[in-house]
Amino acid sequence: MRFLRQAFDFYLDASIHVALAVVTLYFSTLQIIETSTNWQLASFLFFGTIVCYNFIKYGVEAEKYLIVSNPYHKLIQGFSFLAFAFSAYFFLQLGYNLWFAIMTLLGVSVLYAIPLLPKAKNLRSLAGLKTFLVALVWMGCTVVLPLVDNDIKVTWDIGILLLQRFLLVLILLLPFEIRDLKFDKPELKTMPQRIGVEKTKTVGYVLTVFYAVLLFFKDSISIKIIVIDLLLSLVLLVVLKKTTKEQTNYFSSFWVEGIPLLYLGILVFTEKLF
Repeated sequence: MRFLRQAFDFYLDASIHVALAVVTLYFSTLQIIETSTNWQLASFLFFGTIVCYNFIKYGVEAEKYLIVSNPYHKLIQGFSFLAFAFSAYFFLQLGYNLWFAIMTLLGVSVLYAIPLLPKAKNLRSLAGLKTFLVALVWMGCTVVLPLVDNDIKVTWDIGILLLQRFLLVLILLLPFEIRDLKFDKPELKTMPQRIGVEKTKTVGYVLTVFYAVLLFFKDSISIKIIVIDLLLSLVLLVVLKKTTKEQTNYFSSFWVEGIPLLYLGILVFTEKLF
């Protein structure tokens, strides 16, 4: 039992769960725009997410971004190097059209963690910007990349999908912002730091309703997508309601981060009903 608990903690701490969340949102986009899977891109997103998240979580605090002293962190670092090798391999299998988009998103991710100048702040340190940057990168990885890969132009409905995905990630990040309230530095000026926990949850409720309402502004809409997005909105409202500053160990890191997996599951299940 202890081994299973340690393996599960490693699964979360090594960012495997968040990588699955990114990939499942990519698959969800493919379901919505009705196109086939690029397994090289899906594999790159999985391994690339592990590398990026582990670097931000552990590498930034390490000496020269490489030297870590904690044995557990060394294990995660070794796993991250292996993931980097796989991500590089799959990156080279992709078309040139994807390379530019990926490098742009990678550039934002790097600036998020590393300042350009020795005494400058990184983008993560700029007041109130952290959450929006993460939502922007997730939107890029899970919607923009499949659009570029399939040479799909941005129509009105695609624009709404982009906005919905941005809002979805923004909403999912709020429980993490509330959880980290006792750890975040004051200069980050996250939403809970500025307006408090309850008002942050209220913002989440408003964003969730806005996410659902956007459905009805699409030119082309199906009963399936209406049912799925309304169910997802209900789940988001419940999660926000249950969010507190004193959370259980796995509330955000497993349950909230697992909502994209639930979303894909609902999409696949309802495929047989509609």
